[in-house]
Amino acid sequence: MLRISAGGFEFVARLEEGAAPATVAAFRRLLPLESRIIHVRWSGEAGWIPFGDLDLGLGPENATCYPNPGEIVLYPGSVSETEILLAYGYVSFASKAGPLAETDAVLRERRHVAQRLEERARFAERSGRTPVAEDVHAAASAE
Repeated sequence: MLRISAGGFEFVARLEEGAAPATVAAFRRLLPLESRIIHVRWSGEAGWIPFGDLDLGLGPENATCYPNPGEIVLYPGSVSETEILLAYGYVSFASKAGPLAETDAVLRERRHVAQRLEERARFAERSGRTPVAEDVHAAASAE
């Protein structure tokens, strides 16, 4: 189980150990994670946490270019930088270099999380602000 807080919201997530064991192991090594989540530039309706040239020693595993709303995915780097992406709506994962495929390592309660993240982004759009960054904290638990 993974507990995540971001932008005043609290989420519980399930790590996809069966579908992406190497990626989940690498993700666990990043915990506890304290960072900023930034609205994506190229991919659509999502936030991301960039890690620059961090080498996690991973290749693609259970990779997708189209994460579903409420999913968290990890891109291990190569064409673009290493990053975590949190989808709240339609996403076609890409960088300025073109389409990318990332590993679906974490699954959250999709409808609830996606809806709350989307509400926050839509509010920012309606008020004329861009949802640029939010503090994020993630930690694993034994639940």
